[in-house]
Formats: sequence, C-alpha cells, structure tokens
Amino acid sequence: MALALSPAGPTPDPTFQELVAARPWLMMDPLAGLLAEEVPLVRIAAAVGTPAWVYSATTLRERTRELRRALAEAGLRAKLHFAVKANPNLAVLSLLAAEGCGADVVSEGELRATRAAGIPAGDIVFSGVGKTPRELTLALAEGIGQINLESVEEAEVLSGIAASLGRQVPVALRVNPDVDPRTHAKITTGRSENKFGVDIALAPEAYAKLASLPGLTPVGLAVHIGSQITSGVAAFQAAYRRLGELVVLLRAKGLPVQRVDCGGGLGISYRDEAPASAAALAGAIRAGLGRLDVEIMVEPGRWIAGPAGLLLAAVVLQKQGLQRRFVVLDAGMNDLARPAMYDAWHGILPVAPSHFTAPVSPADVVGPVCESSDTFARNRALPQLAPGSLVVLLDAGAYGVSMSSTYNARPLAPEVLVEGARFAVVRERQGYDALLSGQHVPPWVNRS
Repeated sequence: MALALSPAGPTPDPTFQELVAARPWLMMDPLAGLLAEEVPLVRIAAAVGTPAWVYSATTLRERTRELRRALAEAGLRAKLHFAVKANPNLAVLSLLAAEGCGADVVSEGELRATRAAGIPAGDIVFSGVGKTPRELTLALAEGIGQINLESVEEAEVLSGIAASLGRQVPVALRVNPDVDPRTHAKITTGRSENKFGVDIALAPEAYAKLASLPGLTPVGLAVHIGSQITSGVAAFQAAYRRLGELVVLLRAKGLPVQRVDCGGGLGISYRDEAPASAAALAGAIRAGLGRLDVEIMVEPGRWIAGPAGLLLAAVVLQKQGLQRRFVVLDAGMNDLARPAMYDAWHGILPVAPSHFTAPVSPADVVGPVCESSDTFARNRALPQLAPGSLVVLLDAGAYGVSMSSTYNARPLAPEVLVEGARFAVVRERQGYDALLSGQHVPPWVNRS
C-alpha cells in the first residue's frame, strides 16, 4: 500500500496491515471483511446502521488485568478506579465492575452511572475541580469511599455539609506537583498554571487545615498530571517522587497519610507513539512511593478503554476538488470530537476485503457537520470508496461517545459490545423524538 506522510510527523503512516496487526481484537477476513473479535462489522452495520460505536469486551478485560498484574508484580497494594469520563456506558462499567474495578467520577451523572452499574459506593472516588453542594451532598448520602479535594475552599464547603448531616467523610488532598507531562497543552493537569489541585508548596498547610475541619477525615494525597502521556515515565517519576517526599513531611508533622491516588494519564498508541508500559508505570510508582507503606490507587481511563473501541461509519460520497479528494462520512465531529479539538490522529481502515488491498491515493476524510474543523484526517492513503462503503476509525473507545454531542441536531449514535462471535446493542440510537423531547414552545410565541 502506498503511504501518505502524516501531519503528525515525518514518518509514514502505518499501513492497513500494520494497524490491524497492532490491535489483536481486529482481523481482516478475506470473505467477511474486517472483524471485531469474531463479528463481521458488516453485520453490525446491517443491524444498527451507521455511525455506531463498537467495543471489545475481551480487550477491556485483558487491559484491566494487564495493569493490575503489573502493579501486583511491582509489590504494590493497589486498587484500580476506572476514570468514568473516558467511557460512561453502563455495559462497560458493569464489565469493569465484574473485573473488580472501582470508579473515579467527576459529576453527579457519573456517580449515578457507576452506582447503576453495580460499583459499590465504597469503591468510588469523587474528583473534579468544581463539585457543587448538591453533588457533595449526594456523595455523602451514597457513602462513597473518598472525595478528592482540590482546594481549602472546597474543603470548607464539604466540611459544612458533612457537619450539618453528622457525617464523617474520607478525603484526599489533590496536589499540583508542577510537573510537565509533555502532552497536548489542553490535557495537562499537573502544571502550576493548571486549575487543578493545591500547589505542592502549599500542600502541608492545606492538609493540616483539612485535618482541623469537622466532618473531614484526611486519608491521603491525590495527583493527576495529565492525559495521553507518551513521553516515557520521567514525568510520572518526578510527580511520585515529590508526592513521596510530601508524605514523609506530613507524617513528620503527625498527620496521617494512608493512601496515595496516583491518577491516570498513561498514553496509548494511536499512530506510532511508543508510550511506557504498564510495568514501567508500576515501577515509577514503586520508586516514588513503594517504601512508604501506603495504599495505592490508580485511575486508568483511556489506557483501558481507548484501544477497545472504534467508530463504524459509512461513506456518503466522494468529492473530487481541484487539488484534493474528499471522502465524506456519515460520522462527524459531533460523534468523535478529538480530531477537531486536539488535531488527534486516528487510524482509518476500510471494512471490505477488496478495499483493504486496492490501490490507494491521498484523501481528506471529513464529516457532514457544517464546520471546517469537521475533519478526521488529511492526505490519508485510502482506496476509492463508493457511497455506502464502510470504514472504521480506530482507538475510539475513550473520549469518543463521552464527548459526543447532538450538534447540527444529529442524534447520538448507538453503542455495541462484542465478545467472541456475539454482539449486543448496549445503547440504542437516539431517535428524533428523543432529540426534541423536553423542549417546549411557550403559548405566547406566534407560530402562524
């Protein structure tokens, strides 16, 4: 297959064969076309239409087990809390709950989703920089395991609520270690200019304040330096080393520190990135915190769900311009926002076996939304694709559906879970009636 140079860098894009080989849950069958596990994607398209999200149950399980195994082999007492913001689907959450995962939530909606999925309240951590009094009250009512506090101001609000209810709530202080993870600027969270957490220089005073407030039981520290970190483990090592030093300092002051929430952020390979392994992350945690006899919490999201999902779409038409060929899909930036938001690269594969080996030429892959940023790829090497041809956008299991919208009044796409040779719709396609539900025209509006 001829290769197009990617805007992401000077190296050639991976070939179709390389993209499939790197994703064990995909296979190109010479007769049935691209398979998700053992299910032909043409069957899913025929059953639910396009666009549609498809997730691999096997991949979700295997990646969860790989990360847990790496932490155990590093000698760490560790608990996984899936970052629900990555993928809040009830079937995904239920599957991960069965694997023993807790949850990291950042809103009332995510908290309610995790409880509906059967995740015990004691295994839920509530994070986020803007928790409302209503959300904090619900967290207390549910009896969740820990609330990560982002500021002394937030601690005072929670203290007032807890005291009024006669409750005692376990809390951790989120610390901003001022570490640059060398990821996209819009997904850094641990630098001094970011809105998250308490500056590490102010953390001792803040932690002591938490210990003095009624209704709060400080149990540890939390940190999260960013998302999609692919620059190795140096940033993780620096953050955990600084957290370890802070644990020692706090204990010297007589303040208890029982656990450290290490956050998430370990990247995945969308194109040709070479992120650190789960074992390397575990080693970084052990180096910074292993000697301190603390319980470790890790909050993976993208690392578990990202490689386990794809967006299945159909070609609406090809449009030949003076200098460019456009492949227009029925999926748009309202479905998968990452390319428009972050210039993110996603692998694109044809589903038909004949297209997999056909001659290719550069094409821009775009959606139908009325925005110039509704572009999935530029100068991507693709075969000629007639209307109705199926393609998939890879590694869309995290921050795909959770960031989707109904922009241009486009209903939300369905979600499908596959395992072996079976598949199930785990969220139906939103109907147009549902799209309009809840809207009302006041009687004084003239509709003549």
